[in-house]
Amino acid sequence: MVDKLVIAISSRALFDLEDSHQVYEEQGLDAYQKYQIAREDDPLGPGDAFNLVKKLLHLNELLDQSRVEVILLSRNSADTGLRVFNSIQHYDLSITRAAFCSGDSPYRYIAAFGSHLFLSTDGADVRKALESGVAAATILPSKTPSELDEILKIAFDGDAVLFSDEAEQVYKADGLAAFTASEITAANEPLSGGPFKPFLAALQQIQMQFPVGEAPIRTCLVTARSAPAHERVVKTLRAWNIRIDESLFLGGLDKGAFLKAFNADVFFDDQQGHCESARNHVATGHVPHGVANN
Repeated sequence: MVDKLVIAISSRALFDLEDSHQVYEEQGLDAYQKYQIAREDDPLGPGDAFNLVKKLLHLNELLDQSRVEVILLSRNSADTGLRVFNSIQHYDLSITRAAFCSGDSPYRYIAAFGSHLFLSTDGADVRKALESGVAAATILPSKTPSELDEILKIAFDGDAVLFSDEAEQVYKADGLAAFTASEITAANEPLSGGPFKPFLAALQQIQMQFPVGEAPIRTCLVTARSAPAHERVVKTLRAWNIRIDESLFLGGLDKGAFLKAFNADVFFDDQQGHCESARNHVATGHVPHGVANN
């Protein structure tokens, strides 16, 4: 039983810090600090993960108890980070815990906070989080914001995200025919868990707090697999005792249109090409894990 679902997020994933980051890149740290302090009462605009965070925190209101916590992790100092916390208050986001690291990577605090998921715009921090055993993704700028909807919708790729990359290794090394034959042979052998298995399991614990059929959370598996390679996936989830609300076996079709139809608040995939397609339709997190990212 998971007491609380904990999401760690970087300030640049939560808010739009592009203007101030440009000041840092072009003029240096001192100019950046002065820029932020001069504007600390000006609310920052929403970032690419803002709507996702807002929906996650809204679950606490629906449950009338604190089952979801969002932690802010930032390379800002507490001084320059005051604008970030003022922005959190402006949008009435229930975020009270934070780590401001004054230029250093904050990833080392992810596990200390008990995080199930880390979202950042910094790919190096995301890789370090994954290496430490925490589900993590690099949030990519999305060209299309998700439509407003009461229901939180999260979509996952399968291999190297929910599942290990053991099957994907066969595909990369020997091709589709060998992959299909291997998956048919191993249909009754559950796949090992990938980096996002614990997050999905924690999310399901939140779903179970609501009456059957009334949970304001929907999950979706969006995989390039097709029959007959689907069987091992179905039996793996069954062995894990984890339920996915919707499963799309696309057989290599482009995922973007299907993610738009599902109206995902976020989609997690290990392959950069799939992420580039998906970000045209929904907020997307690249998971730099597995053989596709070696």
